[in-house]
Amino acid sequence: MFTPRLLLLPLALFACDSGSGTADPWADEAFQERAHVAVEGYVHLVMDSYDAAIASAEAMDAAIDAFVAAPSADTMAAAKQAWLAARDVYGQTEVYRFYDGPIDVEPGGLEGQINAWPMDEAYMDYVADDETVGIINNLVDYPTIDRQLLIDLNTADGEDSISTGWHAVEFLLWGQDLSVDGPGARPWADYVTGADATAANGERRGQYLTIVTDLLLEDLKAVRSAWDKGAPYHEEFEQADAQATIKKILTGMGSLSGAELSGERMKVAYDTRDQEDEHSCFSDNTHRDFISNALGIENAYLNRWDAEEEGSIAALVAELDPDLDAKFREQLRLTNEAMNNIPVPFDAAIQAADGSPEREAVSAAITALRTQTETIVEIATLLDISLDLE
Repeated sequence: MFTPRLLLLPLALFACDSGSGTADPWADEAFQERAHVAVEGYVHLVMDSYDAAIASAEAMDAAIDAFVAAPSADTMAAAKQAWLAARDVYGQTEVYRFYDGPIDVEPGGLEGQINAWPMDEAYMDYVADDETVGIINNLVDYPTIDRQLLIDLNTADGEDSISTGWHAVEFLLWGQDLSVDGPGARPWADYVTGADATAANGERRGQYLTIVTDLLLEDLKAVRSAWDKGAPYHEEFEQADAQATIKKILTGMGSLSGAELSGERMKVAYDTRDQEDEHSCFSDNTHRDFISNALGIENAYLNRWDAEEEGSIAALVAELDPDLDAKFREQLRLTNEAMNNIPVPFDAAIQAADGSPEREAVSAAITALRTQTETIVEIATLLDISLDLE
């Protein structure tokens, strides 16, 4: 979940006329059947990718349990590596947002509990200039840390008062990122008590970390269950008018590619040069977030998890306009290349001098995303769909 900001993007970027200027493909029953196959393929893609996200989150949960049970440099390193691996998989699922699906439907959507940012670190735990702040160190108001408390406190004092989700776990593992050229360096001894402790309330910190990780896994499973065959949302999604459902898929792709990724996650940080606007700032994993988000868009178009399947939006586009399909595939390739060219760490790249290779690489990636967003709108137009993108 992200705090909305005013992004001065060209309105023409998201303009879309209804109708492609060609014969209506939806008048052809055979095309409609192929569209339904593409929708079914997308549903299977969603289930496969959430299954993979859950499996990697389970591995993370186990590694964090092992770390809290026996804090050491080695067990902390293993927990961090498990978070990075799980985050890479989860990032590919974010394209399944933005159309009131199970993760972000209101009321009741879990996205804000799973992936809210940016966060005020001092809301959760100590920070460099105050060792006494945060839920963990407030024994008077929060004598017991439990699952319901963390749920109740999430965004209770504002949109940056984050107490749950990926970035809460990230902060508890890495701590504040106080370095321009590296991630946070929270000591593993923050989780011990007695003479070896580097911070107060190590036992409570461990309780918090295990509970918030368990909750994240629980929430991912809840979102996945809504896509189970036979579940109301699954049946509604597959049985609805295929054109309307494909509009949802394209809305997810276009919203992530445009206002969300090129805008909120990249352009805002690029303009402000502020590390606090960086997505995964504690671990310096932001570049990987971008790569996995972009890959998710590609997966949704090609209906690909382990391998591209026949039923896909790409197949529908190629049938109607092979050149447009080829154009978008090439743009997806160029976007992936641009994302991989972003210097690491991202916060150092955005703080570099204007005109530097680092800032130019970030700018090129933003431009690549905006270009492919324009083509997503073209694809929608070809399919006689009008997208309502920010």
